[in-house]
Amino acid sequence: MYGKLYNPNSKIIVRTTTQDRMLKSAENFMAGFFGLGWTSNATIEVIIEDAGYNNSLAGYLNCPNGNKVNGGSKAQEKWIGVYLQNATERLAKLVEGYEWTVEDTYAAQTMCPYETVAYGFSKFCELFTYEEWLHFGYSIDLNFYGNDGFGSPVGRAIGLGYQQEVVARLQNRTLGYSGSQINVTLDNNTGTFPLNQSLYFDFSHDTNIISILAAFGLTQFGATLDPLKYPGQHNFTVSDMTPFGARLDIEIIKTQKPVLANREVDEIGKETEYVHFVLNQRTVHLGWSLEECDGARKDGWCELGAFLKAQERMAKMARYEEACHGELSGENWEYGRVVDGVPV
Repeated sequence: MYGKLYNPNSKIIVRTTTQDRMLKSAENFMAGFFGLGWTSNATIEVIIEDAGYNNSLAGYLNCPNGNKVNGGSKAQEKWIGVYLQNATERLAKLVEGYEWTVEDTYAAQTMCPYETVAYGFSKFCELFTYEEWLHFGYSIDLNFYGNDGFGSPVGRAIGLGYQQEVVARLQNRTLGYSGSQINVTLDNNTGTFPLNQSLYFDFSHDTNIISILAAFGLTQFGATLDPLKYPGQHNFTVSDMTPFGARLDIEIIKTQKPVLANREVDEIGKETEYVHFVLNQRTVHLGWSLEECDGARKDGWCELGAFLKAQERMAKMARYEEACHGELSGENWEYGRVVDGVPV
């Protein structure tokens, strides 16, 4: 879909990290996008992913308090104990000489998606009911929401570096200082942080994408999730947000005339630019989260100027130093106390 945006006379910089699967993802995606001779079209910039190194694509590594966050994990454990009671009793009857626990049941259920991705199918899948699969997905939602999203005291902070990089690209500037976890050595150099590309590719982790959405202030994913009761349909659904091979596309759309909220064209207006967020081929309606954007738009777009205005406050809202390096009170580690991705 984006192939026509590539300038064949250019060679773009693509960013990933040193983690093996991250590097392989970048290499294989480039091979799929450009063909096996992709090295003529792109250079992969491999950023060190390790403790002590600034890296916006793995923002949690330079956020020490992020290692202490486990509210989402605790909420997940509570929910597993609720929804897998019947399945545990059912499977325990099939096992002799071993005390089958709810943890074993969850481990068996987890085998289904991993084997399905690796082998194309898994016999573990048929051990569980449709409802139990819905509830399995919800267990992942609780984990990501409480550990990486708006339910985490470091939710916004971990994604802040990448949010700042996107804004800098949109403003056609490098980053010499950020107050976050960006690598200034790389981001203050147009050789490693180019500003003239029509396409940018950055490869990150699923949990990091969740934090990036929080850092952009997309509060439509912020409603607290109950660890004891399945809420039915809900916005923060990890299988929609960051499934295997998740992709967040940020499109800049330039129109000759303004496009109104109802998608009609304003014939007397001038050329206008819009931002469009697409998460796994689904529009993320920016007006549902950012007051500067029009919540009544049918397309979910936001005028570029309005979007950048909204992003001006995000660094302050993330409270990076306090969230990542401060002495946080005990209530910050209790699931349900944090609701805006920052310390209480």
